[in-house]
Amino acid sequence: MNNNICEILDKMYPDARCELIYNKDYELLIAVVLSAQCTDKRVNMVTKELFRKYDIYALAKTDVKDIESIIRPCGTHARKALYIKEIAKSLVDNYDGKVPNDRTYLESLPGVGHKTANVVLSNLFDVPALAVDTHVSRVSKRLGFAKEKDDVLTIEHKLMKKISKDKWSRVHHQLVLFGRYTCKSKNPLCENCLFTECKVRKKC
Repeated sequence: MNNNICEILDKMYPDARCELIYNKDYELLIAVVLSAQCTDKRVNMVTKELFRKYDIYALAKTDVKDIESIIRPCGTHARKALYIKEIAKSLVDNYDGKVPNDRTYLESLPGVGHKTANVVLSNLFDVPALAVDTHVSRVSKRLGFAKEKDDVLTIEHKLMKKISKDKWSRVHHQLVLFGRYTCKSKNPLCENCLFTECKVRKKC
């Protein structure tokens, strides 16, 4: 990726940021876990109720079924409810309810993988990270930054080599929004796109 492409992203999404709504560090962590196979918009609706009713200490003690009843709209609610309670218990027991700047610890938590840790560390602690979700993966392949058969980790490494480290977090958010609102999976809005070299644009 060259400076010209970063400039294009800056023009299209100059104020790109995480669209998950949170007020406390653990709220972001839990919201990202809930966002798996779910839209940020729906997660924000669910977490509004979840965090109004429970703080991290209450989540660590409440019945899993109570958590399930609230997060049901996010899908796979039974599994995610277990994740949330275990995450809450671990944070309370080990860090007094705070999220630490510790990738190894975060990735040891249930439901927290490499991508989730990237998002949390980047947003909470300004750690340079480039999380690859379905949007970033799709866009990277369409724009020729990655091959069709590349997995998310391979795509992440390729992007990290092409983008200067100080821009990783910013470009991550820009690519997410680009894939979410412009370069959509179905019916991409090619007329609103400033990129000229794209596998899909040639077909539009």
